[in-house]
Amino acid sequence: MKFVLAPDSFKGSLTAAEVCVAMERGVRMAWPDADILAMPMADGGEGTVDSMILATGGVKHQVHVTGPLGDPVEAYFGILGDGQTAVIEMAQASGLPLLPEDRRNPLVTTTYGTGELIACALDKGCRNIMIAIGGSATNDAGAGMAEALGVRFSDRGGRSIPRGGGGLAHLASIDVTGLDDRLAGTNITVLCDVDNPLCGPDGASVVFGPQKGATADVVRVLDHNLEHFAEVVKDQLGVDVKDEAGAGAAGGLGYACVAILNAKLRRGAESVMDATRFDDALHGADLVITGEGRCDAQTLRGKTPFAVAARAKSLGIPVICLAGSVDIPPFILQQHGISAAFSIVDRPMELSEAVARVSELIERSAMDVVLAVRALQRC
Repeated sequence: MKFVLAPDSFKGSLTAAEVCVAMERGVRMAWPDADILAMPMADGGEGTVDSMILATGGVKHQVHVTGPLGDPVEAYFGILGDGQTAVIEMAQASGLPLLPEDRRNPLVTTTYGTGELIACALDKGCRNIMIAIGGSATNDAGAGMAEALGVRFSDRGGRSIPRGGGGLAHLASIDVTGLDDRLAGTNITVLCDVDNPLCGPDGASVVFGPQKGATADVVRVLDHNLEHFAEVVKDQLGVDVKDEAGAGAAGGLGYACVAILNAKLRRGAESVMDATRFDDALHGADLVITGEGRCDAQTLRGKTPFAVAARAKSLGIPVICLAGSVDIPPFILQQHGISAAFSIVDRPMELSEAVARVSELIERSAMDVVLAVRALQRC
């Protein structure tokens, strides 16, 4: 029996590689001589750099950049085994985990540090750059990122606008003449973990603003400011991509990457699976076990379990999803190739306890799944 373990990280608890370790222990308890292939996954969010470095024999580079509130932070990016392709996680520089809840404010948080990470990759000679944009603390439409790369955003008086989603309200002109000329010869791919547009009811501000600290009133301001930013870009740069799927990812960073850096948007999970040769791993597999911290409506918009299931479904391989919580009806999961999804939480418990015991809970859940598989084989 061959099992492929292909989970994402359980955010704030375990990396994807650590989830694989816990799953493998559980599978071994139920089926000691099973053929197990661990494939840590990511979808453009946390863990993308680590998964792709591991898969390609790449190297990690530590740097200091500007954090979401302007303070210096230590971050890293990866150069893959080909020595020419850099992989960046914007969350390393501009991510929500960098801020305590009481300091989260998308009116002022900036993607400037993400632009600095891109510049660092250019300094290393990389001309293929992949930017994983999940987990942001920002809602500035990528203006901070573009500013770090030489673009100037000014108000009607010619002054630079304040950084953050609030500052976009003052935007009157965009000067791209200072944009780093190395970008002209660089292929940039943006790895999205969602497919939201920039503005509107499904846009960056409405859907993701609240988790970044935005009240209902602030959400309305941010959405209006993103609309304004897109109008100025359209009028002055002749680019209109605000409705492109993924433009709203990372508070609009996806939008700026396309509109200003001429990047291509791609589902992050697809890129990670290609880099790790996931399709090859599926050959001969009898069951795939995937997972993430929360299995909900966002899962079906391009998260790891959805992408893994799509590949496995094409080969007729059943997929089981383990998650901290499951909030999708079974019939919808089955339509997307996930045979069943189970919460790892085996009884009522506080979140703090579930986080503390997450490795044990994943292990036990994987064991239970495989015990059920063995029992069915005997029938």
